[in-house]
Amino acid sequence: MLTRLQVQGSGCRFSVNDGAYMLTVTQLARQFGISRTTILYYEKEQLLLPACRSENGYRWYGEEEVERLRAITSYRSYGLPVASIHALLKRDGQSQTQILKDHFNELEREIQNLRAQQKAVVVLLQEPDLLEEKIVNKERWVAIMTAAGFTESDMTKWHQKFEELEPEEHQKFLESLGISSEEISKIRAL
Repeated sequence: MLTRLQVQGSGCRFSVNDGAYMLTVTQLARQFGISRTTILYYEKEQLLLPACRSENGYRWYGEEEVERLRAITSYRSYGLPVASIHALLKRDGQSQTQILKDHFNELEREIQNLRAQQKAVVVLLQEPDLLEEKIVNKERWVAIMTAAGFTESDMTKWHQKFEELEPEEHQKFLESLGISSEEISKIRAL
């Protein structure tokens, strides 16, 4: 069991208090599966402040801070920016509903941008002369997808969906990029 800290002067003093606990930055980071740097960043941004700092400079976090970090990580998992999380946690200014609606609308704009990128890809695929001339090879295609914001995981999902919807066209597309038969088999099996 971790111990409860009591502030004494400029530092902290340990004492047991009804099962309450305090965590260091490292312990808190491990509990949430995030880095120490992330917690220190949240402190810098005034999102998460330690309950206490001991004389040796250790930051200590209690139950209240653990719950606050739980909220922060939850909001971050929804893609909310730090500034919006700050407003949500302070509960002043914009309402929680308005902040979440604004974020929803921002996500909708991003989705529309991705759909536009998808349409551009479809147009590219409907230009067989361009693909046949090998102007677009595997390396160039990966660079285009990366520049469009696709991660390795996004590209894998893209190939999986292409294979599911149009397996023959997927094969032709991969061949047009100059990819070897062996690699095409691996990609199509993702």
